[in-house]
Amino acid sequence: MNLGRIGLKIQGPLPLRPLNPLPHAPAVLVVAGTHGNERNAPWLLRHWQQQPEALASAGMALELVIGNPAAYASNQRYLDRDLNRCFQPALLADPSTTSLELERARQLLARHGPGGERPCSVVFDLHSTTSAMGNCLVVYGRRPADLALAAAIQARLGLPVYLHEADAAQRGFLVERWPCGLVIEVGPVPQGVVQATICRQTQLALEAGLAALAEARLGQLRLPDSLTVHRHLGSLDLPRDGEGRPLACIHPQRQHRDWRAIQPGDPLFLDPDGHCLTYVPPVQAAAAAGSDAVPVFINEAAYGEKGIALSLTQRERLAVQPQWAQELAALAAGLGAPL
Repeated sequence: MNLGRIGLKIQGPLPLRPLNPLPHAPAVLVVAGTHGNERNAPWLLRHWQQQPEALASAGMALELVIGNPAAYASNQRYLDRDLNRCFQPALLADPSTTSLELERARQLLARHGPGGERPCSVVFDLHSTTSAMGNCLVVYGRRPADLALAAAIQARLGLPVYLHEADAAQRGFLVERWPCGLVIEVGPVPQGVVQATICRQTQLALEAGLAALAEARLGQLRLPDSLTVHRHLGSLDLPRDGEGRPLACIHPQRQHRDWRAIQPGDPLFLDPDGHCLTYVPPVQAAAAAGSDAVPVFINEAAYGEKGIALSLTQRERLAVQPQWAQELAALAAGLGAPL
C-alpha cells in the first residue's frame, strides 16, 4: 500500500528520527487530504505539484504532501483511526500502539518534522467541512507564532479564527507537532465533492499565509493591534436514546448559522414529530459571562461519531503582543527558498 505523498512510494515504515538527515533548510509544509474524503485541497495540491507557478509561494520553499494517501484513495475520512488525532506525543512514542494512520503520522514526522529528512518548521493543514464555516482558520492553543500568523491572515482577508483549546476529548492534531502551524478550513461542501469556490478560498487563505511568512522572513511583518478569536467553550451532541440513536436533528433555524450567536430559548433541535428543543446553555457557556455563545461546525458530517452536533465558542479580542511577531520572524528567518 502506498503511504507516501502523491508520486512518492515509501518502502516500509520510516524511523521517527533519521540517522543522517539531509542538509535542507526548513521549508513550509502544506498538507492536504489529512481526511481522505475532503477532496478540494488534494485536487489543488496535485495542480500545484504539476504547475508550481499556479500557487503564489512568496518565495517560500514548499513541501506539498497528501496527509493520508490510503484514505484518499478510498475516499474515506480514515481507515483505522482519525489521522488528525494521531499526533499525541505519548501515542507516537508508544511502539505497542499501531494503526495505518498512526504509522502515517510517524512517517510524516520522520520525513517533514523539524528534525526530519526534509525538515519543515511551519505547516498549513488544508481542510474542508460540510458546515457553513466559510473561509476560516483554526488555531490550537496560544503559541505566539501561531497567533501572529493568524493575525496577519485575518488582517489581509478578515477570516474568522476558531481558537481551539482546553478540550481533553479532542487532542493530537497534526499542526501541534510543528513549531508553527494552523488549519485552513473552508465550507460548506459535501464530502467527496470538489467545488470551485471552496478551492479558490483555500488558495487565497494559503497564499495570504505564505505572504505573511515572507514578510516575517524579511523583518517587514506588521501586525494589527488586535486579533479577534472565537475561543472554544465546549461541544454539544444531539439528544440520543439509551442505545445512542439520535432523537432529534439540528433545527432548520440553526442549520447553516455558524458564527452567529445563540441565545437561551432559541430553537436548536427538532424531533421527528416537529417538536422544537430550545438551547439551554451548558455550564461552560453559562460561566462565560459578558459574551454570547457562538456555535461553529454546526452539523459537521464527520463529527457525529465524535458525539458533536456543534461546538460553542466565545468571541474575544486579543491584544497583539510584540512577542508574537518576534517568534514568527525567528522561525521565518530560517525558512529556505525554492531550489
